[in-house]
Amino acid sequence: AYYLAKQQSDSPQKLAEALQKVQSGIGYCEKTFALVPAGQKLSELYTDPRRDKTVVAVVAEPFDLIALEKTGQFNGTYHVLGGLVSPIDGVGPEQLHIKELIQRIDDDKVSEVILATNASVEGESTALYIQKELGDRKVTLTRLAQGLSVGVDLEYADQISLGRALEGRQTL
Repeated sequence: AYYLAKQQSDSPQKLAEALQKVQSGIGYCEKTFALVPAGQKLSELYTDPRRDKTVVAVVAEPFDLIALEKTGQFNGTYHVLGGLVSPIDGVGPEQLHIKELIQRIDDDKVSEVILATNASVEGESTALYIQKELGDRKVTLTRLAQGLSVGVDLEYADQISLGRALEGRQTL
């Protein structure tokens, strides 16, 4: 606010116009709820024929999708929930794109759902809710591995991360 007050009198107006332009230029994919240019119905990550539509990574927000995509190691499609279950913030499962996910699983004959939500109380609650909602569907349900970050010294690791790293250890 102080910075804007020091600028030319039309600077706040220009900023407001730029923000409105950004907002009006963005939409959501009708299937994945990923961000797309306004007027585009489906995400290129969904329509790309090289991607495996039978594997879906479920993320909370569009930026989570971007983080996974940057790894270059995932060739499936995504489903953006639009948040996480958080009763304290007034966000229930009905406010997320969970029903649409279940419909996609049926429509696209999805064989694996990767629950790529945060390792937080909200992320775990959301993953558990989705697991229960999927019920007896013939779909493999997986969760991103959790544990130690690369470069972390064991003496500085928290107990939960260290415990999950032990649980998720792999045979060499």
